[in-house]
Amino acid sequence: MSTKADEDRAPMGVLDKIRANPTGRLALKIGIGVLGGLVVAVGIVLIPFPGPGWAIVILGLAIWAVEFAWAKNLLEFTKRHVKAWTSWIGRQSLGVRAIIGVVGMIFVAAIVWVSVKLSFGIDLIQEARDWLS
Repeated sequence: MSTKADEDRAPMGVLDKIRANPTGRLALKIGIGVLGGLVVAVGIVLIPFPGPGWAIVILGLAIWAVEFAWAKNLLEFTKRHVKAWTSWIGRQSLGVRAIIGVVGMIFVAAIVWVSVKLSFGIDLIQEARDWLS
């Protein structure tokens, strides 16, 4: 059984060792801030595209949460709301879930269409019409 004395003698973690001196603490804050910021920025760029954009943003938030209390609070808030949303979806009838799925697929298709149109100048709807004719 662990006691307070055992905890006091427990080896320090790597982050605790870095935080033990002022220079290390500042370097850690800057490093975590930059790394988390890069990951969040990549996730934000990827949000409109099909794929893990939001998951990458949440990963960046988790990186920030290592060093910043506001990020830890925001991460907990996000977890609570994602769990509530998935729980709510699970309680809905098959018809409601199907409608939500179809609306989601239409949204993703619209994002893909706009992305291809703006990036490559190709109108996928017109291409489909031409192909079907």
